Amino acid sequence: MRISGVSIPDEKKLDIALGYIYGIGRNNVHEVLDKAKIDGAKRVNTLTEEEQKRIQQALEGYKTEGDLRTEENANIRRLRDIGAYKGMRHARNLPVRGQRTRSNATTKRGKRVTIGAIKKEMAVKMGLT
Repeated sequence: MRISGVSIPDEKKLDIALGYIYGIGRNNVHEVLDKAKIDGAKRVNTLTEEEQKRIQQALEGYKTEGDLRTEENANIRRLRDIGAYKGMRHARNLPVRGQRTRSNATTKRGKRVTIGAIKKEMAVKMGLT
């Protein structure tokens, strides 16, 4: 089954499978299923065409996938343009919400490269001097 350009796994339960859509989380899934009047414990491959249409109609009220991604990118671009602190942190690829970076944040910053006492030949070879 495809919804919003995303292939949803057939063997999973509906409340888990709808979470594969960007912008639909655990709380939104229950709201969508209540609007569509479908049980979340049902498997995706057991849905009828009419139930699939009801799910798609229930999802029309939510921003998902491409629309949501473009809106988020526009918000980040706006923060960069006005020179906000959060925008600068985004531009430098650092944590935005005040986390410490001295000992953590390796997922955001990447693996550290130790710069210390190195021999002159190695510095020339690495292109540091």
